[in-house]
Amino acid sequence: MQHDPDFETLVNEIRPQIKEYTIEEVQDKFANGDQFVFIDVREDHEWSAGHIPHAIHVGRGILERDIATKVANKDIEIVLYCGGGFRSALSAYNLQKMGYKNVSSMDGGIRGWKERNLPLE
Repeated sequence: MQHDPDFETLVNEIRPQIKEYTIEEVQDKFANGDQFVFIDVREDHEWSAGHIPHAIHVGRGILERDIATKVANKDIEIVLYCGGGFRSALSAYNLQKMGYKNVSSMDGGIRGWKERNLPLE
C-alpha cells in the first residue's frame, strides 16, 4: 500500500522511540510460551476478514480510550500489529506516552504474516 509521505515521515520519526519485533521474533515468543498480550489494532472490517491467532482486537480508533479495560497492568508486555506495521508503531508510541512500559509493534504486520503463509483465524 502506498502511504502519504507525511504519514511515513511521522511514523519514521517515532520508530527510534519504540520497540519493534520482527514476525520471526513474535513467532519465537509464541513458541517459547512467553506471556504477552497480542493486540490487533486494525479496523473492525479488517479484523473480521481474518486475524492472527491469539490476538485480541482493539481498533486503533479506540485503543487509547479503551486500553485500560483490556490491559490494566501497565507493566505487562503488549505486542501490537496492524496491516504493515505503521499504525501499530503509532499505537505503541501512544501507549508508551500513557505509561505502558513494555509495549512494542510487530514490523510487517499481518501482510508479512500472510506472506510467510502463517496461520490465520
